[in-house]
Amino acid sequence: MGALRKRSVNLSGHATSLALEPAFWEALEAMAAADGLSVAGLIGALDLARGDQPLASACRVAALVWARNLAASA
Repeated sequence: MGALRKRSVNLSGHATSLALEPAFWEALEAMAAADGLSVAGLIGALDLARGDQPLASACRVAALVWARNLAASA
């Protein structure tokens, strides 16, 4: 799946570092583009909705759900 790739995003005025595999970054980029958001904007929305779940896990789960929904609609 590839080594983790780190990116910094600004969430609520705070710089946050997030490490994900390249495939998940690609999925998040596609999700953001489909919703007319920046990747940071999408991650910000996921951050607000994640509850106690770690942010990286919330991003991975969101990417997986999005990919499954995309495949199901094809």
